[in-house]
Amino acid sequence: MYTREEVLSRLRKTAESGSPIVGAGAGTGISAKFAERGGADLILIYNSGKYRMGGHGSNAGLLAIGDANAIVMEMGEREVLPVVKNIPVIAGVNGTDPTRVMSRFLRGVEAAGFSGVINFPSHGIIDGHWRRSLEETGFGYDREVEMIATAHQQGMFTLSYSFTPEEAQSMVDAGVDVVVAHMGLTTGGSIGASEGLAKSLDESVRLTKEIADAAREVRSDVLVVSHGGPIETPADAARVIHEAGVDGFIGASTMERLPVERALTETVSGFKSISMKR
Repeated sequence: MYTREEVLSRLRKTAESGSPIVGAGAGTGISAKFAERGGADLILIYNSGKYRMGGHGSNAGLLAIGDANAIVMEMGEREVLPVVKNIPVIAGVNGTDPTRVMSRFLRGVEAAGFSGVINFPSHGIIDGHWRRSLEETGFGYDREVEMIATAHQQGMFTLSYSFTPEEAQSMVDAGVDVVVAHMGLTTGGSIGASEGLAKSLDESVRLTKEIADAAREVRSDVLVVSHGGPIETPADAARVIHEAGVDGFIGASTMERLPVERALTETVSGFKSISMKR
């Protein structure tokens, strides 16, 4: 486990060296193990990773089909933390969970060996009538901000998924260390968002920059990275990083689901193409 100061020092050193900060979501131990070998700066565990690597869409992490916080703790303690050796592992914490005393739960997250937290699942991805209903009944994004504020007060390293400039500013006010500009569900592959539902890369550059600018208005030294939407490849991430002026990229589906889909399809197809000469 790394302290907040140690994680921040590592990330700032990476940014100052001219390399992007790269975080990898891991739904399995093997994903985490080889993301670390590939040079990831952070490993992030979300309940959606369990469903994603089970063949289901990442939005399953927002549905009432499991205890998000319990799933992350089990994935971390029994699968990911035992195999990640030299980089911080971050827990996706459901800040709107009404069944937890959050300050006590966060102490348990830290005691388990996690080096920080991020607000996931996040209601920031929800809009319309259902979003208003959640907010009016005590399950809004403000609860996620409160969770990050509590973690910060307890000395933990924190990241925030923020979908708008206003959300980013509220998270920076709460003390967050890294703002993750979220562009929505990742496109591509068998269970990604369709292009018709996703932002374009141009729109993602614009919104990421707006989120970064807003966050830095509140605190100039806050780190900002991009995530999601149409950012599927290193070239896509490079464009957003350079044009929006952010410090790196965090991927989940892009780091494990899309590569696994391609690799398994190509590998099995290769074996199946063997000629049976008798």
